Amino acid sequence: MSQDKPFVVAGIMSGTSADGMDLAFVKIAWKKQAGAVSVELIAHRAFPWPISLRRAILAAMAGQSDQQSTSASELARLNWRLGIAYAEALHSMIDSTNIRPALIGCHGQTVYHQGTPTLYAGRRFACTWQLGEPAVIAAALDIPVVSNFRPADMAAGGQGAPLVPLLDYVLFAHPKRARVLQNIGGIGNLTVVPAGASQDKVIAFDTGPGNMIIDALTQQLFSKPYDRNGRIASQGKIITPAPSAALREKYFRQPPPKSAGREQFGAAYAQRFLAACLKISPQPQDAIATATAFTASSIAEAVERWVLPLTGRVPTDFIVSGGGARNAALLAMLRNRLPKNVTLATIDSTGIPAEAKEAAAFALLAYQTWHHRPGNVPSATGAARPAILGQITYV
Repeated sequence: MSQDKPFVVAGIMSGTSADGMDLAFVKIAWKKQAGAVSVELIAHRAFPWPISLRRAILAAMAGQSDQQSTSASELARLNWRLGIAYAEALHSMIDSTNIRPALIGCHGQTVYHQGTPTLYAGRRFACTWQLGEPAVIAAALDIPVVSNFRPADMAAGGQGAPLVPLLDYVLFAHPKRARVLQNIGGIGNLTVVPAGASQDKVIAFDTGPGNMIIDALTQQLFSKPYDRNGRIASQGKIITPAPSAALREKYFRQPPPKSAGREQFGAAYAQRFLAACLKISPQPQDAIATATAFTASSIAEAVERWVLPLTGRVPTDFIVSGGGARNAALLAMLRNRLPKNVTLATIDSTGIPAEAKEAAAFALLAYQTWHHRPGNVPSATGAARPAILGQITYV
């Protein structure tokens, strides 16, 4: 596959919310004169996890904490089962679009991510683990697969996250306007592209929980997987002390680069948050409203602390993607908390579906790897150098 000719790459993303996978077919071409790539989204589809598979994913995530354990056999089976699921979804999308990609980029399902060094067995190191056997996908589709994107950045001293900034820069860099690309999935993460900036001036980091706590509380209190369009939150009242108390968590004061996951904001954290809410109000909708306000406040505080020093008073577009872009209550809270010179919009207004961007990002990263080019943005991840990301499984 020559970089001189455009070709279609499939990107697969399944995030920390563990509600399913997003697939994107992306046409990518190398613009020789500009020395850059062009990216065009041509198809996108979401596939929810079967209930039994989602249960296994959540159990594996919980089982990577220090307090619980998951057997090696369970993790091996889940790795293989995820590969089968990714392959089946790709088969379905190829059949429905009549488009056959030349390459697949599969992020895999993160079951553990430790972005900073921690002591283990006498040594301090960072580590990460994504499941979804690429050999299963490659064999089923007869298409090469690029997978396991995070480790190369971490080996270069980075946190292995976020990995979306390259796509953010390619699509949204602007000579006169600053762009903040905020994804709200299970975890929230943002990319800052200052006006007229070169790629090495881009920063990105995880803002904290996105939908993770909202979803956990909605499932427990209302037996629903998520708060559709923020309807429950809009019926509740914010329990004022709770978001402020939660924001005193050490993570929010740490400067970028930084990354977060269920290790910090998973089930145990959600239960502590709920208990704090119920001490003040027994109304379940108040807890959902408060969790939503916590996400909005954590994002707004991140903007005030780490983004405004870079963008200043320059007109700034705050563009939201991910499942949170469908939560009207959350977006309304964000609008009320963001500075006046910041204009909020969803990524749909740019022509990219809110759920498609991260999948498209891994298509671009796969393209970069295939052509032996770096995919990380060191100023975003903290890596000491650019790194070619991922491993290729050939057919």
